[in-house]
Amino acid sequence: MKNIAIMGYGTIGSGVAEVLERNKEVIAKKAGDMVGVKYVLDLREFPGDPMEDKIVHDFSIIEKDPEVSMVIETMGGLNPAYPFVKASLKAGKHVATSNKALVAAYGTELLEIAREHHVNFFFEASVGGGIPIIRPIYTSLAGEEIEEITGILNGTTNFILTKMAKAGESFESALREAQALGYAERNPEADVEGHDTCRKIAILTAMATGHEVSYEHIYTEGITRITDVDFRYAEAMGTSVKLFGSSRIQGGNVHAFVAPVMIGKDHPLYSVDDVYNGILVKGNMLGTSMFYGSGAGKLPTASAVVADIVEALKAFDHHVEMGWDRENLTISPIDSFSFRCFVRVKGIAEKRIKEVEEVFGKVDVVELDHMDEFAVLTKAMTEEEYRLKAKQLPGIRQRIRAEFETV
Repeated sequence: MKNIAIMGYGTIGSGVAEVLERNKEVIAKKAGDMVGVKYVLDLREFPGDPMEDKIVHDFSIIEKDPEVSMVIETMGGLNPAYPFVKASLKAGKHVATSNKALVAAYGTELLEIAREHHVNFFFEASVGGGIPIIRPIYTSLAGEEIEEITGILNGTTNFILTKMAKAGESFESALREAQALGYAERNPEADVEGHDTCRKIAILTAMATGHEVSYEHIYTEGITRITDVDFRYAEAMGTSVKLFGSSRIQGGNVHAFVAPVMIGKDHPLYSVDDVYNGILVKGNMLGTSMFYGSGAGKLPTASAVVADIVEALKAFDHHVEMGWDRENLTISPIDSFSFRCFVRVKGIAEKRIKEVEEVFGKVDVVELDHMDEFAVLTKAMTEEEYRLKAKQLPGIRQRIRAEFETV
């Protein structure tokens, strides 16, 4: 019997306990031994719960118990998750976490401590919820030079954008619905402003390059400026708008960003809707592969944590080399990266198109009935070029980066 401890008995922590119980036979077969929960650390009591008699309130009980082989961190946040995980690794215990904030902020240090103490720090569930992506990068794609990782990495924002696209809802209305269904927090800032996606693409970029990535260096823009009018144009053009976390690795330069992007129906991520996530990975030999599934949720995320438990217990007495080193990767400024631009302009197209093309060059024009504006799709230009040109054209109401060829 291998004993583990779960720190945090909320949605994910209780899900881990449930998966371990419901799939105990298959897990034992794959891990090489039965896996039992010895402790659950939480501030609360859980009368009537199957884990009721395993609840503890003092972390030192877990830290000092030599029978605990592995600690599962599902508390979220940085404090006390960070000191508890650090102490667990130093005590010679394997750790698995679903906490992207912890991995993005302290992953480099925790990977080093795990290596020094011949244990493992795993974090499969920190990025794609139930989607396997971390392990495929360092195993299945180990022979690839990864050229791009682009993902819809946040189920809350994808749900909101899907409601705006399919039901014509405003951002505010779709957000309220997401909150009512439990997809969005009361304070949704981390999701809708792109911070959650930023941490996830930072982790994936570090995995792809083998170097530390500071998420603070990644340009991040959320979805709060996207409107139902944008989706009316998108419908007319046969396109959609998705919040991308993307890392493009070209000729030694790494561009990473989080932003809404308008894409066409031929894009692999076009059909990823509702709370689902999709991650596109391009390798120099394999080409494009896609990972799709439940990017959040109790049991899907818990399933990814349990996969880490199985791998750690299979590698019980040795360290699995994965992750990244301490060399900080330089992220190229967003100003030097190129996109086409979807631009909404006040006025009548017939009267203003010459003025628009004097600024942006030849453009494709899109008009909707009964509007005091029109939209254009520009040729590709750098962010800096767009910013300078936009200053020359009064009446711009919206700009969305675009990645498709024709209207």
